[in-house]
Amino acid sequence: MTPERARMWRLGLLLYPFTAAAVAINLFMLSLMGNAVGIGSLSPVTSVVVSVILGIPATWLAARWVRSLIDEAEGRGPVHRD
Repeated sequence: MTPERARMWRLGLLLYPFTAAAVAINLFMLSLMGNAVGIGSLSPVTSVVVSVILGIPATWLAARWVRSLIDEAEGRGPVHRD
């Protein structure tokens, strides 16, 4: 495993609880809005269970974004100036 890939794994493991929690909250709130238009709502427990699975791709995206911010701050990434 390359050092860059190892850093991404560590960053992902660090971010996973936070992104999974954010997914659970957003999923629950979305289901409450769906209840207003006639779609059934999810219970908080169901939202947490589903967020365990949906938190994985959300964590991958968050880790890529944070890694790009770190690279940019360290001067290794592209700097977009208008």
